Amino acid sequence: MKRIYFLSLYMIIMLSCEEIMPSAPADNEVLDGPIEGLSAAQMRVFLAGDERFSEVFTPETGLGPYFVTSSCIACHPGDGKGHPSSGLTRFGKFTNGSFDHMLDQGGPQLQNRAIPGFEAELIPSEATGVTTFLAPAVTGLGLLDAVSDADILANADPNDLDGDGISGVPNYIEAPDFFEPRAIHLANGTSYIGRFGKKAGAIDLKMQTVGAYKQDMGITSDFDLEDPINFNDSDITIGNVDDPEVSAATVNEVVFYLSTLKPPLRRNENDPAVKNGEELFEQIGCTSCHLPTLQTGDHAVSALSNQTFHPYTDLLMHDMGPELDDGYTEGIADTDEWKTPALWGLGLSKDAQGGTYFLLHDGRARSIEEAILLHGGEAALSAINFSELSEENRAFVIQFLESL
Repeated sequence: MKRIYFLSLYMIIMLSCEEIMPSAPADNEVLDGPIEGLSAAQMRVFLAGDERFSEVFTPETGLGPYFVTSSCIACHPGDGKGHPSSGLTRFGKFTNGSFDHMLDQGGPQLQNRAIPGFEAELIPSEATGVTTFLAPAVTGLGLLDAVSDADILANADPNDLDGDGISGVPNYIEAPDFFEPRAIHLANGTSYIGRFGKKAGAIDLKMQTVGAYKQDMGITSDFDLEDPINFNDSDITIGNVDDPEVSAATVNEVVFYLSTLKPPLRRNENDPAVKNGEELFEQIGCTSCHLPTLQTGDHAVSALSNQTFHPYTDLLMHDMGPELDDGYTEGIADTDEWKTPALWGLGLSKDAQGGTYFLLHDGRARSIEEAILLHGGEAALSAINFSELSEENRAFVIQFLESL
């Protein structure tokens, strides 16, 4: 009898818990998770990379001595966009007509924090171009990484030959020693097309990851053995942990994780208001830069090979006008040129940003509408076209963008 009583009590408690516990969010309501089609072996690498991506570094495990944050997820919560509180400050100056990233004074990135016993970096007084970059969402990056350079160039129109006012150009980046070109890459001397970062300053995900380990956390790897230097203190690298602080295997696991995160999934795409907004988005000219559809080439990971996907970017640089000119640049881009950001996942951005939108490269726009209206340069006409829509039609466009 006692056993039956306790079994009944247990069942009542479990049923009660099911009623009060929230259900798991749907896949299209979260950004994290693997892309479909990974093998069991690939899932093991994905999970290992996920664990590495979540690792919190300390001074004892190599953090710093100069750094911005102590983990990848601090800038990419839930694999989503970063908050202004974790923004990355980049700086440099023009010297004899070319942009100097001031590497001999701690550039290109400010390490605004330091471990005990060290002083944080300061922006050199000579810096003329200073900007803030918010970390992007990291989902779907493997698909963007697998688009061929030839396809990117096919959408470029540097001389605006079609007369539409849009003249997207690639940003060519000097390849680091560890870069290994794949079949999709086309060399331009010793440079290749950049596709990651606000200014497309990284050619591939390995370059992006190695740079983030070093510049954001002060973590050296087999691919870059030199700690950041605070030239206000010393002109030599100083670290408490032997270099490299993470291995090539760790970097490669993180790169695989980033490569195989699923792309953001659409929500409410069949809603009539969303469909109206999608049509209006094209009519006002936004899809000239925010291309809805791209295609990957051959890839060693079958889940990334020859895939059609919908990121809403052309991966090219565009003049965005004086309002968004921060005086800073990377590669061969002008200071007013920015890479077209992928719009997929936009509707989930504020979930990672504390419930409020912080949009554009530095988070200055606090709503989607404000971000659109701040578009200038090549995008000025689209911004004007949006502003001239009726209030109802502007709302349709916003609903479409929030469905991505």
